[in-house]
This record gives sequence, structure tokens and C-alpha cells, in this order.
Amino acid sequence: MSVAGADRNADLIVIHGRVLTMDGGNPVAEAVAVKDGAIIAVGSRAAIEELKGTATQVIDAKGGSVLPGFIEAHMHLFSGGAELAHLQLGGVHGFEALKKAIREYASTKPDAKMLVGQGVDYTVLGDERVTRHHLDAILPDRPFCMAAPDHHTMWANTKALEMAGILHGRALGPGNEIVMGDDGLAAGELREGEAFGPVLDLAGEGRVRLGLATGGEPDPMPSAAERAADRDIMRRGLAWCARHGITSIQNMDGNLYQLELLAEIDAEEGLPCRVQIPFHYKNFMTLDMLDKATVMTERYNSEWLSSGMVKVFYDGVLDSWTAVMIEPYADRPDWVGEPLFTPQQFIDLAVAVDRRGLQIAVHSIGDGAVRAVLDGYEAAQKANGKRDSRHRIEHIEVTTTSDVPRFAELGVIASMQPPHPPGAMDFPLEPTVSRIGPARWPLSYAWRTLKNAGAHVVFASDWPVSPIDPILGIQAAVMRKPWADSDPDQSFSLWESLAAYTVEGAYAEFAEHRKGTLKSGYMADLVVLSADIEKTAPADLHKVRPVTTICGGKITYQA
Repeated sequence: MSVAGADRNADLIVIHGRVLTMDGGNPVAEAVAVKDGAIIAVGSRAAIEELKGTATQVIDAKGGSVLPGFIEAHMHLFSGGAELAHLQLGGVHGFEALKKAIREYASTKPDAKMLVGQGVDYTVLGDERVTRHHLDAILPDRPFCMAAPDHHTMWANTKALEMAGILHGRALGPGNEIVMGDDGLAAGELREGEAFGPVLDLAGEGRVRLGLATGGEPDPMPSAAERAADRDIMRRGLAWCARHGITSIQNMDGNLYQLELLAEIDAEEGLPCRVQIPFHYKNFMTLDMLDKATVMTERYNSEWLSSGMVKVFYDGVLDSWTAVMIEPYADRPDWVGEPLFTPQQFIDLAVAVDRRGLQIAVHSIGDGAVRAVLDGYEAAQKANGKRDSRHRIEHIEVTTTSDVPRFAELGVIASMQPPHPPGAMDFPLEPTVSRIGPARWPLSYAWRTLKNAGAHVVFASDWPVSPIDPILGIQAAVMRKPWADSDPDQSFSLWESLAAYTVEGAYAEFAEHRKGTLKSGYMADLVVLSADIEKTAPADLHKVRPVTTICGGKITYQA
């Protein structure tokens, strides 16, 4: 290590740390020096302190781990920021507990147009499915809805269904359903975005969902006051990310409006995290609308704010039987799910996006969806020629033996979420494990199987579907247990888990030469933890907290 000249005094140094660089050539160090937003040295404390000048900021890690900033490879920033203000129902079980939580929240929001809850388990009432009648018994006179943790199912009371104009049902596109009751009226369960969109719109937060629901722009465009409020929602989400040691975000919904809001924040005070926003292609669009994806990519291409990706949903989720399976659901033997695209439609889309040189990321949960998307990527390679495309499949909750090797063969990134397997963190075993059935358990959430087969496996939270905390995700990955003794072990080691939140995250956005590693010349994105994570027992990992987050050489969070 050598840094010449007095003008090379560091802007900031981190000392007294156990620096886990994620750099194979120099895996462990004691200290890091930063200048002009980049790392200028990684080495011993003595060597780094030679770079300290009178104006150098000193961060004392106090023996804690120092890591590359976490890269959140799959999340929803705008809606996540908004949901921080909603009723949080995770861990609530039983009718009485649900009633207490909803009524207490309602009492604190007397003027809310619509009351919204988040994170309620599918089994909140045990084996009984939630209906509008349950919610009417809790809150009959004010519109209320609540979302499952996966955000693919909501339940609404009669008042909300009436106000949204869907109490008598409505024609919807493939994969969406307003569950109807025996009385000919909506039962209260709403599956997928077209079904619950009209209810959520009552909350007046429609703009935060556009990047997910339609991929379109606000119409009419918001007033200056509304735009300022939306920037504040984004700021809230960004601060929540920085608080958890995150320095880069790969968002999984998007439109131009989100990019514009983030650009305005960047111009006003700078962004605390680097953000990639995709163009969201929906099944009602035509291929010429990909011109917008190209415009977004050309207009926003800095290291702080970029696009370059097209996000797609191919199916739904297991718990509402909307994921697309090859063989029928174990608990619904006449049903395999309904895809949001036909296989040929997706092939045509993949070929068109790939031809533009853009990356594709597709939500594919069932093994049928995973196979169809791999087929689309294979068709794109044949049509356009092989390139370093790094197309992605998001979630991959079930796959098949024959499709596992195709990830490495086609260069497809497996984007997976350690909080998602039932029993790993917050999601209960039921109903998911019964939907999948024991025959498919060995290749469910198959991180280890895919990694051993040569795939790049990148980890993330899918916030706000799951808690954003990367350390909780690392703990879930390390402590993952099979559902049956005969199933393969899909857990990751601590180092593999750290790499999946850093090195692999950088690879997923073609930035492994600039981030994801603590190395001279790389971006000064790092996080200081409260303890030595290597010496922490797996069961205690959740106690390790980020105490300082640094992005682009600037402190973005300090405990």
C-alpha cells in the first residue's frame, strides 16, 4: 500500500475494525482510508493512520466488523417508504388480537381516508380464511384493508369494497381475482394488483404504487405540494435503507416519476444510497413501449441514479395459488396457476429487451414460471447472439432438476431472498409448505443447489414484503433448516451470505469493478457493525447492528 503526497490526506478513515474486504487477494484488514468518495487504502491501522490529516474524520469501529455497504438487490423503495406509516400486523394472531390492533390504529387516524394494514399472515385466523365479515365486525363504518406479507393478497371490509366499486365483482385480467362469496358479493379476499388496486387507491397513495401497478406516470401530474410529499416518502425510505447499512438499491418496480423524484433529491442534498430504477413492463403493454425503457436508461446513467433494466412479473405467489407450477398444487390438484404472459409472449419480450442491450429481471415463483423465463432467455440468446446480459430471475421459490443447470449455462442470475422460505424468518410454514407438497420440497428456495450448479446467487429482502435488515437475512441464510430430514441443506455459510449481499449484488448490476468490495479505487461504500460478526453465534446475529453507514465517502447513518 502506498499513497504519495501530502495532498493525499484522507477525508475519512475507519480504524480499530475487523475489515472484511470481500477481496480474495486481501480478505482481512484493520483499517480503511477514504478520499473524494473513493477508497484510497485498505491495510493496517498504522499504515492508514499515516493518511490522517488535521481535517480527517475518524471513525472508531471499536473492534466491530467493517464490510462493504450492503447491496439490496430486490426491494420496493417508494411503496416501502409509504408503508412505514401503515399499521404493521406482522406477528398478530387470532381475531381478538387483530381487532385490538386495528381499532387502536384507527383511533390514532381519525381523519384518514382509508386505513391500511400490512404484513398480516394468511393464517391469522388459523384455518379460517379472512372475509369482509370478519373485518366488518372489527371496523364496520370506516374503509379498511390489509395486505399479506407477500403483497399479492389483500382483504377488505364491506365499506372499502363498496367505496372502491368492487363489492359486486369486476372483470379482471389473467392471474387476478376478486374472490366471490355464496351471496354473489365479493367475499373480501382480493388476489393480485388489479383486484386490490381500486381499494388501495382510496388511501390517496396511488402514485407510490404506479411503478408496481402500471409502470406508468401520474395522470394528472401531481401538484408541487404533492410532489414534495412524494419526495419526503422517498427520503423516508432511503433513510430506512441507510439505517440498515445499505448503500446500493436495485429497485424492482419503476417509472420515470420515481427517477425524477430521486434526481430532485440528489440535486437538493445528495442521495444517501445509490439507486437503480427499472422500467416495469406489464402484460397489457406492447413492445414499442420499450422505447421508454431506453429513454430511462439514456437519461439516468450515473453511479448514483441509473436504470438499464426491465422488470416483469410472470406469475403471482404460492399462498394464493397464483404462482405458475408445472404440476398441480399439492393441495389443489386441478390447478397449476395462470401466467401473466403466454410463453410465446414472454419469448417475444425477452428477445426485444435483450436486443436493446437492457437487463431483464422477472418475478418467477413457481417452477412453471421459472422454466418459461429460462426458455425466453434461451430464445433471446439464439435470436440476438450470446452476450454478458446477466438477465435475472427473481425469487425462484420452486424449480426442477432439469432447470437448475440452465442458470449457469445461460448466465442467468438467481435473485433470492433469505427471509422468504417459510420457517426461516417471519413466514409461517403453512399454508406454503402444503401448497408446494413434499415432492417439491428438495428444490424449493434452492439457494445451495443453484450455487453448487454454478449460478450467481444474489440475496435481498424484497422489502416491504420482508424486513429490510440484511443482517436478519444473513442470519436466516446461515440458520436455514430443511423441512424434512431427507431434503438437501440449502443454507449458506456466513462468508457466502455476506458475499451474496455485497460482491454478488455488485455483479448483478455490472459494477463488480467499482463496488461490493473494499479495495483501493472502489467506491467508498461501507458499513461498520456493532460487533465482530465472525465471532457472533448464528443465533445471536440479529443482535449485531449497523452503527455507521458510509456511502460515497459520506456518513449516511450513525447510531
